[in-house]
Amino acid sequence: MFKSNSLEPSDGVSFPGPVTAAGSPVDLDTAPRDAWEKVRRRLRAEIGEEVYSSWFPRLELDGIFGATARLSVPTRFLKTWIQQHYIERLTALWSEELGVERVDLIVRTAVMRAPGLPMRHAAVPTPMVRPAGEPRPAASTPIPAPSLSGDVGGGSPLDPRLTFASYRLGDSNRLAHAAALKVAAAPAGAGPVFNPLYLHAAVGLGKTHLLQAIAAAGPEHGRRVVYLTAERFMYGFVAALKTQSAIAFKEQLRGIDTLVIDDLQFLQGKSVQQEFCHTLNALMDSGRQVVIAADRPPTELDALEERVRSRLAGGLVVEIAPLDEELRIDILSARVGALALQHPGFNVPPDVLSFIARNCGQNGRDLDGALNRLLAHNQLTSRAITLEMAETAVRDLVRSSEPKRVRVDDILRIVAKHYNVTRADILSQRRTANVVKPRQIAMYLAKMLTLRSLPEIGRRFGGRDHTTVLHAVRKIEGLVGSDRAVADEIETLKRLVSDD
Repeated sequence: MFKSNSLEPSDGVSFPGPVTAAGSPVDLDTAPRDAWEKVRRRLRAEIGEEVYSSWFPRLELDGIFGATARLSVPTRFLKTWIQQHYIERLTALWSEELGVERVDLIVRTAVMRAPGLPMRHAAVPTPMVRPAGEPRPAASTPIPAPSLSGDVGGGSPLDPRLTFASYRLGDSNRLAHAAALKVAAAPAGAGPVFNPLYLHAAVGLGKTHLLQAIAAAGPEHGRRVVYLTAERFMYGFVAALKTQSAIAFKEQLRGIDTLVIDDLQFLQGKSVQQEFCHTLNALMDSGRQVVIAADRPPTELDALEERVRSRLAGGLVVEIAPLDEELRIDILSARVGALALQHPGFNVPPDVLSFIARNCGQNGRDLDGALNRLLAHNQLTSRAITLEMAETAVRDLVRSSEPKRVRVDDILRIVAKHYNVTRADILSQRRTANVVKPRQIAMYLAKMLTLRSLPEIGRRFGGRDHTTVLHAVRKIEGLVGSDRAVADEIETLKRLVSDD
């Protein structure tokens, strides 16, 4: 969605304002925004939720310039991938919606936009916060896009502010923090502590913060640590193949003490996954430490080969839970203190902090977005921050009372546990009664509780045809209407999925 009223990255270059083909300014709050929404909806429907959620959530509209729509992404790798695979389709969709003749892709940097300002204006100098056990402190250092070279020996850039000292602790992340600290503090030459250490959590809960803290602490203990995002690993491997330097690429990674991989869910491509598996095995078999983070447990990374998932699950797998209210207030207080150093006089009363902690999300990014909104209102209007002002400033960020969005993965996990079968059993071709019933119930719940179509559900259930899903849905519907016990089971499962 095009966010004209939130602090978002721009490309950091001054441009003339968006104009129509006739040369008059375009209102970014009307036609272009509506057209962008339609383009995104149509693209999502055409390519499916999985592909869209893997590659397109960070694609944003920067503006309409004559007959050209300019879109931006945060990394050069993402730009290259979209340019190669979907630029023609994006151009066609824009042409149908707004008469656009050309789509340009650019890479944006970490420059912020202030709410309500045109995109060409300077913004309030507040950094975008990524993470974590604590949102980032105020000083901002733009992180460059990945190099175009296949050389990954230097790793992806580290943010010097993401350290163990700046990580805020609570019940939800204490175990993950302790495990990460144990791994980071291992002396040079020592064997791996937990191998691999696998951290998983939803966005904004501190995975990247802990991984970068491990990487930053490595040199202090004489260990050579390489931190890579999955995108950087992929791009490095593909670039190495193109330049016929794949052997050097492999040796770079296999000659280190600790390999840290972030956002593993984005690892795509059979050859890339095979190389990752070979590297993983080589490092672990030679007693090197591996640390990985993703947004789900290893067993739910359907895009990865089974042998990779099995190797990952064999280490220490730790989930970082959503932040509790006490920890959210602690994070907010620390963040306000950091902002006050950059913006003297900026202060948020305790009752406003409590309001934000209760109502504006359960991760560091949500909290940071709310504080950025308060800072912008305070700086641009010179109004003191009060509870009344905060309620107005962040009203669109307040959590909805609607039920959360349910994923097919959540349904599979809960149904498998409830009926004492495995997720693999449900997705298999087995036809025994103890597997068929859970499978049909899971399909029924997927149809009732998600927005996925029958063909999409079939693909998620082991590549089955949509008619199989339809048969399962109709059968369970019939049982719910005629068998009280089955109806109660379904209601129990719905509650478990919704409360998960």
